[in-house]
Amino acid sequence: MKGAKISGKKFSTSKAIDRRNDLICLTVNGKPYELRIGDSYDAVNPAHTLAFTLRETLGLTGTKVSCDNGACGSCTVIMDGKAVLSCMTLTIECDGKKITTIEGLSDPGKGTLDPLQQSFIDFTAFQCGFCTPGMIMSAKALLNENPHPTEEEVKEALSGNFCRCISHYQVVKAIMEVSEKGRQQQ
Repeated sequence: MKGAKISGKKFSTSKAIDRRNDLICLTVNGKPYELRIGDSYDAVNPAHTLAFTLRETLGLTGTKVSCDNGACGSCTVIMDGKAVLSCMTLTIECDGKKITTIEGLSDPGKGTLDPLQQSFIDFTAFQCGFCTPGMIMSAKALLNENPHPTEEEVKEALSGNFCRCISHYQVVKAIMEVSEKGRQQQ
């Protein structure tokens, strides 16, 4: 088979990775990684999803996997500025991409959380917390693209995130608060 369709586009493994070195290069939370592609224990299998690679290879367990079929949004990360479902994205599709996970939002040097993370705490916009990283990443992608969304735009951005514990009321309030604070600082 010459190529397969993934994410609606033709995919050819010979173009997706550097065949000279069998490496994939990506940046996660500002840190560059070169990952060897292969079937051995120390390589990324071509069938591995980005969620698997983030959690199992890079040890970034803030990205959650719940449904593992793109229906719940728990695995949402930001790739090149857009919210993506990491359980539906193959790692080999990420060559040359910049990825931000929930761990990449805080500032460890200052010991501070991203304003969106802090707002979720302030508004108690979580219960068990399992889906919270995905919701925050969806909201962060929205606010990066549209710093002052309407409540309807926030709800639309969160429409792919499913939570069994709470309603989205506190989540929407938390996001709107960050948007309003940003508006006041301008």
